[in-house]
Amino acid sequence: MKKTMIWVILFILAVILMSSFDISLAPHQPVQIPLAARANALYVCPAAENTWNTISNGIMPFRRYINIGLIFAGLFVGVMWLWALYQNLLKDKFNRDSFKSPWGATKIYFWALIAIYMLVMTPNYFRTVHITGNNQNWVLCENNTPGAKAVRANAVKL
Repeated sequence: MKKTMIWVILFILAVILMSSFDISLAPHQPVQIPLAARANALYVCPAAENTWNTISNGIMPFRRYINIGLIFAGLFVGVMWLWALYQNLLKDKFNRDSFKSPWGATKIYFWALIAIYMLVMTPNYFRTVHITGNNQNWVLCENNTPGAKAVRANAVKL
């Protein structure tokens, strides 16, 4: 692989990571709170509402059924592989054609798993918190993130 291609790949990965974790090169002014309250404060920012979060929230009520379906499909793919292996062992010779169907099902299962995972696990999924007495979705952030607010630590619930 050429050096230029490696640098482009590293640059793209850096941009993705920086945008996913709200890392900026130019820091913002931190939120100032009294010294006595610093030990009991957490910083939260409003969760971004975008298309991905809307899709993820729409899928959430059906998450259990989706998990059941994915587990069933995974077990079915496993049975397909075992059946192909059994047929080869039974005939005592290797037949490559018997593995085409399990391999195709494995590829479809893999990409379906990736697509569903991407739809359900939005960037804010693991950072989202709720504040007691507030119905909005918030994410934990640093004190120098734009829009950061200091709240009591005991009011923040996962």
